[in-house]
Amino acid sequence: MSQAPAQSDSLIIAGQEYGSRLLVGTGKYKDLAETARAIEASGAQIVTVAVRRTNIGQTPGEPNILDVLPPERYTILPNTAGCYDVDTAVRTCRLARELLDGHNLVKLEVLGDEKTLFPDVVATLAAAEILVKDGFDVMVYTNDDPIMAKRLEDLGCVAVMPLAAPIGSGLGIRNPLNILTIVENAKVPVLVDAGVGTASDAAVAMELGCAGVLMNTAIAAARDPVLMASAMRKAIEAGREAFLAGRMAPKRFASASSPLTGLFF
Repeated sequence: MSQAPAQSDSLIIAGQEYGSRLLVGTGKYKDLAETARAIEASGAQIVTVAVRRTNIGQTPGEPNILDVLPPERYTILPNTAGCYDVDTAVRTCRLARELLDGHNLVKLEVLGDEKTLFPDVVATLAAAEILVKDGFDVMVYTNDDPIMAKRLEDLGCVAVMPLAAPIGSGLGIRNPLNILTIVENAKVPVLVDAGVGTASDAAVAMELGCAGVLMNTAIAAARDPVLMASAMRKAIEAGREAFLAGRMAPKRFASASSPLTGLFF
């Protein structure tokens, strides 16, 4: 009889255990109510917030996203979206730590170009080094270069997050072999970040062995964000189970499902 994956198959980041391997963003929804409904449907436990674009307490008197996504329920992952240099990224993380009462888990991204939003990997390395030394648990957005991913891991980042495609593009995983190589070489969680467009993209990432997927636009820009969030939840679970099950070896020619020996006639 087949069995479901062991209950201990959890995502562990910076020593914390999570049941969900889907991480979600909070931007681009029509309002905070839709944000809350979609994140509820996703089953996500880690929710990332762009500190430079979202109020988490730095603007008193304005709607605070923590009112609908309470830190007692979700792990808030401040990110440095919109940062194009080392100093701004580091300062943003330190502001987030102050606003969230010493919270050290952050998502670092240092962008290099406003059109493509590709990471500036040199600046990312420099910022990561500063933040790790400052006691932050750094989950780092990077390109799909296995060498750079390993360098960031060796620097002390708690998770490496290669892009699947440009941020918000919905193009899916453009270079699965690079993602696979990063996963095979890593000793920390590898999570696909950016470029997922639909549920099948998320499933592919998980089938490659990724520890999880972070997405925002794929859910928020869907015609029905809440329904898409539910679909992504199921895709992550299915992809993870397929990875654990171990897919059959691809074959060039047909292989009959029924045995050819022992026929009655």
